[in-house]
Amino acid sequence: MERRCRMIGTIAGDVIGSVYEFGNVKDMTLPLMTERSHFTDDTVLTIATADVILNGGGYAKAYHDYGIRYPNAGYGGNFGRWLFSENRKPYGSYGNGSAMRVSPVGFAFDTLEGTLAEAKKSARVTHDHPEGMKGAQATAAAIFLARTGGTKQEIKEYIEKTFRYDLSRTLKQIRPKYKFDVTCQGSVPESIIAFLESEDYISAVRNAVFLGGDADTLGAITGGIAQAFYKKMPKDIVDEVRKRLSPDITAVVDAFEERYHAARVSFIYSA
Repeated sequence: MERRCRMIGTIAGDVIGSVYEFGNVKDMTLPLMTERSHFTDDTVLTIATADVILNGGGYAKAYHDYGIRYPNAGYGGNFGRWLFSENRKPYGSYGNGSAMRVSPVGFAFDTLEGTLAEAKKSARVTHDHPEGMKGAQATAAAIFLARTGGTKQEIKEYIEKTFRYDLSRTLKQIRPKYKFDVTCQGSVPESIIAFLESEDYISAVRNAVFLGGDADTLGAITGGIAQAFYKKMPKDIVDEVRKRLSPDITAVVDAFEERYHAARVSFIYSA
């Protein structure tokens, strides 16, 4: 069965990681989906990014409007204060929120230069620290390169050269001491490594979620890159994720796919 559904890779990573976020969980055998699995702020703000790309408007307003619509989605402290403040100025953040919401940029834009520019634009309305913008750009660039035929080695080399992230480490080296880290510099490289060491979408998300860190965000970042690269996801996972989405979120997902349908994603049943 084949359907168009590119943003689901990011959203599924978020949903899968949602129940493991604060547990420092490193057991790779645990189930990906549970009755408690749900979308979080990663999904809400990813949808806000897609909405701007689809319909125009400013990122700050979209992040505020969607955040207010879903006030209990699990936002970080600084973003939560920004959300409920009258001040819409950026607050110098280098948190990974800029990276977890950027995947629609990597899927929508036709050039790497345009992708980098739009990723920075989406980040700086809140995350105007150099590391915050860098994390968004690196994530979007990895997605762009993955969906346009880049090999893992080419993606690795580009990210290392352009953003100076150390991608030479292995998950075996990272996992034992890795802890909850909400910074871009402490989670975006790890998310990319989780993708680089994967064999398919599911193994990529498992690698990320069970590092024992900010599981939903690691899953979202890695999930977007993995979907762009492998272009296949288990249908049962996609179906379970879609059942957990609200109608307005589903509508944006479907509208985004209708607009940017050049690359299709095949769904495969899990073994």
